[in-house]
Amino acid sequence: MEEKNYPANSSHKLSLTGRNKGNFTGIKDVISFDNDQVMMLTELGKLSISGKELHVSRLNLDKGEVDLEGSVSKIEYQDMKPTVEESLFQRLFR
Repeated sequence: MEEKNYPANSSHKLSLTGRNKGNFTGIKDVISFDNDQVMMLTELGKLSISGKELHVSRLNLDKGEVDLEGSVSKIEYQDMKPTVEESLFQRLFR
């Protein structure tokens, strides 16, 4: 599996307290949310949070901040797929 290097100066952070309260920064958009899953677009890719009775308690996209409450069972990042131009560019400089 290829290891990715992400920028150290990113403002994306996540904090989970007791698996039931989460604070997230560096959020560009909330893609979808329901009681079982919240999907967000971050500076570093898509972030999927799964659990039960999840709800967004605070949302401020101007500041890129989201607070979440509920029972969290899984947090997973999904890398963004590169565009055709990026993929070709990367292949040229390998």
